[in-house]
Amino acid sequence: MAKMTMADVAREAGVSKSTVSQYLNGRYEYMSSTTKDKIAVAIKALDYRPNVLARSLKQKRTFTIGVIVANMLHQFSLEICRGIESYCREQGISVILCNTDEDEAREREDLELLRSKQVDGVIAFPSGQLAPLYQKLVEEGFPLVFVDRKLEEVQVSRVVVDNEQAAYKATEHLIDAGHQHIAMLTAPLSISTRVERVDGYTHAMKNKLPQIAPIILSDEVKQLRHTLRVWAKQQQLPTAIIAGNDLVLLEVLAFLKEYQLQIPQDMALIVFDNIPFAELLTPTLSTIVQPSHDMGRQAAEMLIASISAQSTQQEQPAIQEKQFTCTLMIRESSAQPMNIQ
Repeated sequence: MAKMTMADVAREAGVSKSTVSQYLNGRYEYMSSTTKDKIAVAIKALDYRPNVLARSLKQKRTFTIGVIVANMLHQFSLEICRGIESYCREQGISVILCNTDEDEAREREDLELLRSKQVDGVIAFPSGQLAPLYQKLVEEGFPLVFVDRKLEEVQVSRVVVDNEQAAYKATEHLIDAGHQHIAMLTAPLSISTRVERVDGYTHAMKNKLPQIAPIILSDEVKQLRHTLRVWAKQQQLPTAIIAGNDLVLLEVLAFLKEYQLQIPQDMALIVFDNIPFAELLTPTLSTIVQPSHDMGRQAAEMLIASISAQSTQQEQPAIQEKQFTCTLMIRESSAQPMNIQ
């Protein structure tokens, strides 16, 4: 059977080739719903598959974007990627995912790989070490959007959450429950997200408990259990912990099990991340939930708007920051009031 062409689709639908072309490229502004339905029916009846290469050459686009993910082990990162892919699929755009494992060399390699693949743009969870490389992409006019993290020296649109406010509210909740010695556990403070969460925690402690010194334990995730052991030997353990993300949470849970400490009787606990099993644990786990899927869709929408403007030689959208609000989900791990000794 001969391969179907755009002309065959046009003939089957009773429209012009240019109308079919507009349909395939998502340009529906002046197209009636009846015409769209006719073309859709013709495409299905003829089993027509557009020539992606020809389309790319004609429009000087690959209809593919890249996503640089810092660590795919995080549930939060996976949900953002699902949001990105969901929006891109609706727009007929493919997505290439690259996981850097927080490694600067891999991040650089992945950016170079994506450029060699001629992707139309990139959404990145940027590390703090490659600001000059990202700035070079901006200067070259390459479409770029940051998600979750900021590089203040690189002026691009970005999608983030209000980390400082969320950490402040979590700390305030623990203080209102009667806790004074509250610790913030986090991976190294090398990216904006972690710094903002520590800032929110610190501000809450200074505002609500100015007489109590904040406890900030920051280390590589795999070292945090050892850091807690050292703290336990040298200092009185805190009565509450805010875990900076889901991987930090696992180290905290392992430490509490090792020392036979009960939640929340011995240690109240809140984690900053989307934990799908939070309500299945005993006790249930208090979490700071981020609207990750919506963040992914927003980042994809921003990037595709920039790509479209560039391909049609229109003015680029203004640089913007879309900041989402987190939700503190109070459950059993932090809800029980602290009996002050």
